[in-house]
Amino acid sequence: MIEQKRNNIKGSLILGTAALIWGLAFVAQSDAADKVPPFLFNSLRSLIAAIFLFCALLVRKLTTKQNILPSEPINRRRVVTGGILCGILLTVSVNLQQAAITIYPAGAAAEARGGFLTALYVVFVPIIALFMGKKLELPILGAIVIATGGFYMLCLWGGIESIYLADLLVLLCAVSFSFHILSVDHYSGFMNGMLLSMVQFLICGILSGVISLAVENAVVWENVLSAAFPILYTGVMSSGVAYTMQIYGQKYAEPAVASLSMSLESVFAALGGWLILGNALSLPEFIGCALVFLAIVLAQMPQLLETRRTRKKER
Repeated sequence: MIEQKRNNIKGSLILGTAALIWGLAFVAQSDAADKVPPFLFNSLRSLIAAIFLFCALLVRKLTTKQNILPSEPINRRRVVTGGILCGILLTVSVNLQQAAITIYPAGAAAEARGGFLTALYVVFVPIIALFMGKKLELPILGAIVIATGGFYMLCLWGGIESIYLADLLVLLCAVSFSFHILSVDHYSGFMNGMLLSMVQFLICGILSGVISLAVENAVVWENVLSAAFPILYTGVMSSGVAYTMQIYGQKYAEPAVASLSMSLESVFAALGGWLILGNALSLPEFIGCALVFLAIVLAQMPQLLETRRTRKKER
């Protein structure tokens, strides 16, 4: 019992740090939005993430003598199919998110809105699971109601004209991330999580790059160089380091504790936007963010209760 508490604290600290890195990534994305178009930005950050994770896998192979690819042919095929599917969904998700951040008007607290609305995937996942035959538990229903109220306060308090197109794009991004999470959950059981992440980032980088060449203007390398820090931060820290921290953090913390720790990402996004970029929230927006965060926590209650029931049975 004491050991589990220590592990939960250790895991929470690791995952809380990862959430801080992810939250500040919204600030980096917002900074890069004025310099680099969305598809090019996500192509560069994803390819950097893929290279970083490949290097991490090489180090892992040298230290543990474990092969990078699974030895079974069927699992190798799953690496390809899972990586492509997760990569396509990741491409849709991150480009919707970055496009939204790009078109938010000045002073709209894009980091807070983007962070909290993206985090609604925690509520959307059980809703999608409903269509797969799973039941909606009472806390989930409460989370849906509270999230709806939070969205109203955040985006609609001033009337229909106060909602931005960017808000709707981020909502679509949250739905897309929900499908992405379910896909990752399915395929990660057949392979190393870091390997799956590397492949999906590679696919995302290639697809985003192809789309960028097709629909965006010619690359202005001066702008890319001026956005070097945001690109490197989101590529190495947000996608590479934080993801690796997530893997290790989840080894220690129980699933419900892990989810709660990672949900702090949206809070750090809002704080980062305020402290670094000076994008403060109005009172209705602050209330909306608080309600959305409450909904996120409430949506994870069934998992927390299930964990407690399991632990009681094991005693």
